[in-house]
Amino acid sequence: MRLLPKKFLFSKIFLTTSMVMASLPTSGALASSYDTTVLNDRPVLFLPMDAQHGVGVERDLVHNGRNGKYLPEGNNTVKTRMPNGDLATVFDGGTQYLEVASAADLSIPRNGALTLEAWIRPDTLDFPAEEGDGYVYWAGKGESGEYEYAGRMYSYTNSATPSRPNRISGYVFNLGGGLGSGSYFQDTTKRGEWIHVALVVDNRILSGNPSSGTVSIFKNGILRKTTPLSQFNVHPEPGQAPLRIATRDLHSFFKGAIGKFALYAYALSEAQLKAHFLKMK
Repeated sequence: MRLLPKKFLFSKIFLTTSMVMASLPTSGALASSYDTTVLNDRPVLFLPMDAQHGVGVERDLVHNGRNGKYLPEGNNTVKTRMPNGDLATVFDGGTQYLEVASAADLSIPRNGALTLEAWIRPDTLDFPAEEGDGYVYWAGKGESGEYEYAGRMYSYTNSATPSRPNRISGYVFNLGGGLGSGSYFQDTTKRGEWIHVALVVDNRILSGNPSSGTVSIFKNGILRKTTPLSQFNVHPEPGQAPLRIATRDLHSFFKGAIGKFALYAYALSEAQLKAHFLKMK
């Protein structure tokens, strides 16, 4: 057997190593076990929220080129650590947010389903830039004439009747807006507490019943409430508004950290969401 020159062997090893390194995610370190678990469940969008300071772009780990952009430009967010040590983004609650351009698979499908999942950490119990009767949107897809869905959190002090101290909820809207059908949980919340939240919208028509759709909310992998979309006669339709994180339509802003934001074009089960929650520990 002919032996290869040492110089050739070194070059071959260097080239192979370079190819492996080039295939790794560039937004952060190697994918964590949490990231691998999420990707195995086939999201259509997965933003780890770990882009390095000053980059301005959050890479979608699904590798479909659908990256998020931090705004306003030049107003850099800072990073924090999640319970498993991964990075997440801290938003200032006044101007900062992340935006992803609208796409068909980021909307609730007609006669289909969508799951929204993220980790949120409120850094205040009373948000400085709220709207309505005292709430902020921590994520959402919707603006005038193009309303779709949103995650909401109330300030501890609010003007709702009865009061909704730190209620966390998820809503689905008709494109024209108005009251949204939603589900919520309302627990005692601590400033700086990481909470795993998932919103599951099932828009499938079952047994010919056009009012059979539901919206469910999960906390830390446990189902907390399910509400029919018929609550306010909501019939979800795809819109053209961008998806935003830490706000919905720039009328309120979430103050705190958000990590591991994922969307799925189907309804995740409670077992799947529980597995995601446990992977963060």
